[in-house]
Amino acid sequence: MGTAERSKAPGDAGAPRAKGLSSPRTPGRGIGSHGGGRKPVAGRAESARAQERPAYRPLWVEEPARRRRLPDPVRTAAVRAVLLIAVTLIQAMVAFLCTMAGAWLAFPMVISSVVSTVVATWGAVDIWVTRQVWHQRHGVVSVPSSTARSLRRERRAARREERAAERERERIRRRGGAGQLSHS
Repeated sequence: MGTAERSKAPGDAGAPRAKGLSSPRTPGRGIGSHGGGRKPVAGRAESARAQERPAYRPLWVEEPARRRRLPDPVRTAAVRAVLLIAVTLIQAMVAFLCTMAGAWLAFPMVISSVVSTVVATWGAVDIWVTRQVWHQRHGVVSVPSSTARSLRRERRAARREERAAERERERIRRRGGAGQLSHS
């Protein structure tokens, strides 16, 4: 059944239902469709089937994010760090189990676990460094030493000078060249 075939029922509090299901008050089906208070056998079977089928309900409800999304480089570093840490944990577990079993693989796994631990630590520090670099380059950190802040200050000063020069040229143009010393 496609989404175009779904509709809302009056008593479902906003949950869509399939069109084929009828409510008990629908004319021609269910309660009140035949006089005398007796329902035909087919009506009972349909009503029982309608009650057995659960109404369509979404699996989840989308909610707005509480925090802003991480910048792409920071998110990439975080994913890389999580993968490195997961591999390190697996290696440590295999090293432990090989040591308990007395297998020959225990020593190489312990050595690789130590190396992996160093790499995973680098991955975790990389998240922090990437985040700091991103903030510095994009001007989020508002400290006097911020590179982005000084660059913005320089760009503002250049724009200010350009606007002042443009105003001066416009002023001279309006005077009709009266500010020029010679007419050539």
